[in-house]
Amino acid sequence: MNTPYIKRSLEAVLMRAVSQFPAVLVSGPRQSGKTTLLRRLFGDSHRYVSLESPDIRALATEDPRSFLETYPSPVIFDEAQYAPELFFYIKEKIDANRHRKGQFLLTGSQNLALTEKVTESLAGRVAVLRLLPLSRREMDAMPGLPLPWEPREEVSVKNSWSFAKLWEGLLRGGYPELAAWPEMDEFLWHGGYIQTYLERDVRSLRYVGDLALYQKFLQVLAARSGQLLNLTDVSRNLGVSVNTVKAWLSVLEATYQVIVLQPYFSNVGKRLVKTPKVYFTDTGTLCYLAGLKDPQHAASGPMGGAIMETAVLSEIVKTLTHRGEIPRIFFWRTMAGNEVDFVVETGGRLVPVEVKLSATPRQIMARSINVFCEEIGEAAMPGYVVHPGEMCLPLSPDAVTLPLTQL
Repeated sequence: MNTPYIKRSLEAVLMRAVSQFPAVLVSGPRQSGKTTLLRRLFGDSHRYVSLESPDIRALATEDPRSFLETYPSPVIFDEAQYAPELFFYIKEKIDANRHRKGQFLLTGSQNLALTEKVTESLAGRVAVLRLLPLSRREMDAMPGLPLPWEPREEVSVKNSWSFAKLWEGLLRGGYPELAAWPEMDEFLWHGGYIQTYLERDVRSLRYVGDLALYQKFLQVLAARSGQLLNLTDVSRNLGVSVNTVKAWLSVLEATYQVIVLQPYFSNVGKRLVKTPKVYFTDTGTLCYLAGLKDPQHAASGPMGGAIMETAVLSEIVKTLTHRGEIPRIFFWRTMAGNEVDFVVETGGRLVPVEVKLSATPRQIMARSINVFCEEIGEAAMPGYVVHPGEMCLPLSPDAVTLPLTQL
């Protein structure tokens, strides 16, 4: 049975890239829908070849010229990270017919050697796009909906999500297969996903020797989600060196499993915290690693705030990424304790976003945004206090509440 297709925000960007570049790479985590997207849009015009198959991979690496004669363009090469040597020979083919667009469409689920090899061998010939799991707007069939601080026509965003359904969705996450098949057990799915990730994406990397210890590292990070990341504390907890923790974190970031958030610095004459924060890209991954199965427990337990923050950050990152943009998102925290969860840089301005677990907005919730806007001055735009309830109302001249479902 075919998985129902959910329209992706990246479609328009991808179509434009294929019409302008000889090659296009769509990278992203496993199961984010890369293959489905390419085959949906280009299945009739391009042959499909998976490099994950050992025999196909062997031919591609041992005799790349013969391989490209056997599978000529236009072609989709899936999981291209398995045969990075192929890129130099793809360059030859492209240069022989440089003006022909959309010859090679590539996908990849690792961003370590893949992007390096692609940019090294196909510089100026390839557009690199990223596809993450589904955003909320994609699930709600509104893939082109702008973010709240961007110009938008009056659009009715129906809040069909009760409090319970909202938390069920956060536990489930945004991977297309889970969204398409509501009857599927998400806890079992995420367990299989993590195992596949460890076996296929991590085992081959030189930074990781002990997969069991690496999986424990994932769980340790999940417990610290949304907190300032003390690498020394993590290394001590795991019994490994700080450099090992740094290498493992880079693996997680390069395989799109986490988002490392850096602090925002401005010349305000105050000491600011310099330590980064780490969030998982998908709320379902976070909840699985934290051992959460019950929506009520997730909402009322100690991880509730981190899950809400992950949902908000993930939605903003996915929305911008699926337009082909590179998100510029930070957090702001002073040594005096003033903190804004997220600061989104857009058009030279800064949008402060606070996330609250309470569905009952109060004026005190806007305090951090008010301080931020006062410190930053004209560069700051009015901000938002995102919460799981249904109320939209102003809390101060610089802050308004925003339901998560309206984000």
